[in-house]
Amino acid sequence: MKHLILGLVTTLMMTAAHAEPTATGDLGLVIERAKGSVLLVDQSDRAALARIKGLGDLSHASLVYSPDQRFAYVFGRDGGLTKVDIVTRQIANRIVQSGNAIGGAISDDGTLVAVSNYEPGGVRVFDADTLEMVADIPTGSKTIGLVDAPGRRFVFTMWDTGETWIADFAAGKPEITKITDMGEHPYDALITANGRTYITGLFGEDGLTALDLWADSPEPIRVLPGYGRGQKEMPVYKMPHLEGWALTGREFVLPAVGHREILWIDAGTLTETGRTQTHGQPVFAMARPDGRQVWVNFAHPLNDTIQVIDSVSKKIIHEFKPGPAVLHMEFTPRGHEVWISVRDANKVMIYDTQSFEKLREIEADSPSGIFFTARAHRTGL
Repeated sequence: MKHLILGLVTTLMMTAAHAEPTATGDLGLVIERAKGSVLLVDQSDRAALARIKGLGDLSHASLVYSPDQRFAYVFGRDGGLTKVDIVTRQIANRIVQSGNAIGGAISDDGTLVAVSNYEPGGVRVFDADTLEMVADIPTGSKTIGLVDAPGRRFVFTMWDTGETWIADFAAGKPEITKITDMGEHPYDALITANGRTYITGLFGEDGLTALDLWADSPEPIRVLPGYGRGQKEMPVYKMPHLEGWALTGREFVLPAVGHREILWIDAGTLTETGRTQTHGQPVFAMARPDGRQVWVNFAHPLNDTIQVIDSVSKKIIHEFKPGPAVLHMEFTPRGHEVWISVRDANKVMIYDTQSFEKLREIEADSPSGIFFTARAHRTGL
């Protein structure tokens, strides 16, 4: 019996030693919005590996990753929160936590997942391991711009009331700080990679509002008030996404609401440093990781086009048309490639960011958001 046990142990050890390890750092997920599925992709091979189904309404979906890059937490429009295991390539857990959700965040220690809700409003926070709810934070408003901040904190803003709240979970039970007068109808928000500056875009007025989260008592700071004053008002075909903000050296690059331009803002003083006229109303203005380029896509009906802007000259250096309904872009972690979802062509297209050569196409079912696992280690993503 002793020899049998030793033999089994030796066999198991040999099996483990020869088993092919699963690495997640090269992987990512693509939202397939029409069918409620996500496509697992490999960056190096520029290939699709698997399709994971059963995630509900993904018509406006986003996701975050666990610190070990194994699990993705997918936030669906139907209020679904789905935990996807990208190693086993299947759903690990799924709950429907509200009637209508609009994104979420994961705490810096990876233990809490927060979801921002339109219906019934507010923010709900869940244990990242079990998806059991640990906090329900009603706000009496549609909640937008939910991000993680250092110290087990979440920051979010209310569309209806123009308030920003900071929920601090450092002590377990959340302590709430409420900041009023953020502006009329905030529609989205971002946080800088160092966790210091939180910026909301305003739909009800021209301008943005910032908070210095390092301050003992953060106060609203008006940014570019009336930036569209004197310009002809245009209908807004699609709200720009501030999650696609760019930081290029010392400047932010942000899409202007209802205008065909992007705005350049000094990151230290929060004052305007320039504008670049664009092909259409920008949706995402995203910086290549080194900050030298900004890639911009546009709202309907001009959403077949990408423009690339040089961040030094602030001039457009390249324009091309990947196809109908370009929805999202994602750079590889060092920025040598960009992956672009072209919804109505049912493809993800991959381009070299230096030569602008198209390298490959991947078939996908109405693709939208593209999320590489490197996001697991970045604040606000």
